[in-house]
Amino acid sequence: MISITTANNKKVYFASDQHLGAPTAEASFPREQRFVNWLNTIKKDAEAIFLLGDLFDFWFEYKTVVPKGFVRVLGKLAEIKDAGTPIYFFVGNHDLWMNDYFEKELNIPVFHSPQEFKINNKVFLIGHGDGLGPGDKGYKRMKKVFTFPLFKWMFRWLHPDLGVKLGQYMSVKNKMISGDEDAKFLGEDNEWLVQYCKKKLTQKHYDYFVFGHRHLPLEIKLKENSTYINLGDWIQYFTFGEFENETLSLKKD
Repeated sequence: MISITTANNKKVYFASDQHLGAPTAEASFPREQRFVNWLNTIKKDAEAIFLLGDLFDFWFEYKTVVPKGFVRVLGKLAEIKDAGTPIYFFVGNHDLWMNDYFEKELNIPVFHSPQEFKINNKVFLIGHGDGLGPGDKGYKRMKKVFTFPLFKWMFRWLHPDLGVKLGQYMSVKNKMISGDEDAKFLGEDNEWLVQYCKKKLTQKHYDYFVFGHRHLPLEIKLKENSTYINLGDWIQYFTFGEFENETLSLKKD
């Protein structure tokens, strides 16, 4: 478990689901600018920054090639990390083919599954959130195919001009994860991530569960001292998590 202690007047920030590149590079450019401006604002008092996946609407790392674009956000992340602020990245279902580019080029650790962190003596379970909990069996089967080594090896043999174009087309066509579908709260009993968090609480105490993926800002009290936070997105809501002292709250840019 990684431990973080904030200095005086310092905060920890969480953001997810920017989906840069969707539905087109031109259409997402204002969102990229807005996100970079937000990074510029928080870098002054950030003890650490957590990015919880789907930063890009499509991402695939060939051995020597990555999708072009996004230089402003990548440059800003490099600047913040080089200045000494830790950044932690969790892959989502749109950037699940991320390998070591962030680690080698930006010195940002990349996680492929939920991880435990201790921040100011509060225990967090943090991840993107896709494929967790009951249900969503279709996506879980699809994820197994997409992450199967043979499938990734075959896709890598496509020329990047074809592979990236195909991946971008498939990403945008998936309405839920490209942000085209209006996500609605389904009630605690039908929210798979809520059910996942409640089950985890039977095994161990967590003060905060922090996830993305749902494109819906949510703050749900699971127990008196345990809360589930969903970060929303940067397509419709432009929301983020801010942890100060011992309290995590949702904010809007």
